Amino acid sequence: MECISVFDMLKIGIGPSSSHTLGPWRAAELWIGELRSQHVFEKVKHVHVALYGSLSLTGKGHATDLAVVLGLSGKDPEYVPVEDIPGIVNEVKTHKTLHFGNTRRIAFDFKADIVFHREFLPFHANAIRFTATTSDGSTSSETYYSIGGGFVVREERLSARENRKAFKQFPYPVENAAQLQDYCKRENRNIWDIVYENERSLRTAEDIDTELQRVWNTMLECMYTGCHTEGILPGGLQVRRRAYELHRKLMGTLPYHNPEEWLQAIRKTRVRFRQIFKWVSCFALSVNEVNASLGRVVTAPTNGSAGVVPAVLMYYMVIENHKAGFEQIKRFLLVAGVIGSIFKRNATISAAMGGCQAEIGVSSAMAAAGLAALSGGTTEQVLMAAEIAMEHHLGLTCDPIGGLVQVPCIERNAMGAIKAINAAELAMDSDPLDAKVPLDKVVQTMWETARDMNSKYKETSEGGLAVGVFLSDC
Repeated sequence: MECISVFDMLKIGIGPSSSHTLGPWRAAELWIGELRSQHVFEKVKHVHVALYGSLSLTGKGHATDLAVVLGLSGKDPEYVPVEDIPGIVNEVKTHKTLHFGNTRRIAFDFKADIVFHREFLPFHANAIRFTATTSDGSTSSETYYSIGGGFVVREERLSARENRKAFKQFPYPVENAAQLQDYCKRENRNIWDIVYENERSLRTAEDIDTELQRVWNTMLECMYTGCHTEGILPGGLQVRRRAYELHRKLMGTLPYHNPEEWLQAIRKTRVRFRQIFKWVSCFALSVNEVNASLGRVVTAPTNGSAGVVPAVLMYYMVIENHKAGFEQIKRFLLVAGVIGSIFKRNATISAAMGGCQAEIGVSSAMAAAGLAALSGGTTEQVLMAAEIAMEHHLGLTCDPIGGLVQVPCIERNAMGAIKAINAAELAMDSDPLDAKVPLDKVVQTMWETARDMNSKYKETSEGGLAVGVFLSDC
């Protein structure tokens, strides 16, 4: 069975989209690696990039072309300084040269050498084809598919059942929710214990803690940045950042010098019921405003839905349990990660394949499960929380106005976070024996809904709000 790590579901990268930005970026890196392994890299004198399907239709708004250039330039989305990105791109545009693989310079015309094709290739809606021309005149092409959440493959079958691979590394291979529940019952352990043992088969305990801490630090830094940055988001829609003003009203104007100091200050505030919604919305909005500005975020499971998980985890830490520390963060992320992997394996986390239910719906399910787990829920209640969250996102379309991950995407993160909290509360107050819909059934239903959904509602900006609202009205 296919191995999907928690760190596959929680990737650190640059916004605004995991499938349209991070995926193409990683595809470019993979292609350069292939050229090097074939001893062709040093002979390349020209490269051409063709974007297909959803990558073409919404590629401009999702900065796909910028991501491709950054990937071809050998920059790593996890570590490249965000403030350096405009300069790197402008240099390519101005001098019409590419620092290929961060090693050698070749001619590259930004407009002519990245071509947008409306055609959809058969394996997946997000396709990108790289072609290299060498000094002897020969050409070499490779096609990659960005299948959501920053995952990149050369060929992705549309049926999840046909996409399973033999895998024997995990001591507890999780194919579905029922199997995860069986492991917990048989071993008399919590979900996070089972997931942790799986991760231990891939890396050391120290590495797990280090990486989870890095994931959380990135989430916290992202929320901090979003809450302390005002202005207009890029892209032309003139969308004003709202997290800054909302945060100012909630916290006042006291200066905070770093994310940790800010976190401790929030913990000391007295939060009333109505403010809970404002705080959760503020956290979620802040992340996705950073994402929309080509900032660094954590896919959870995608960039477009990156605000839900950190907002709900932050809610737990600053409102539900002020003493929560790394151990609670770790458990939350382990549980959220495995829930996301179940959707990834049996359905999709790609909006280009399943609409926004595959992004906000899955992220809400992940967050609901994590919150229920930290709140003392049984295995059955944790899975029930995930089911409730997704059940009320079924059929959610992906229809970004102008192809930008802004409207309605940013607000949907706030709504997904609120739904996750409510789903966890409903599950905690319910007897799982009374549940009518198991998590695996809602995953199956979500995939069936995705396949039935009209293609114009799958991240093409050709349906829904994307055509119902004129850009001139924005």
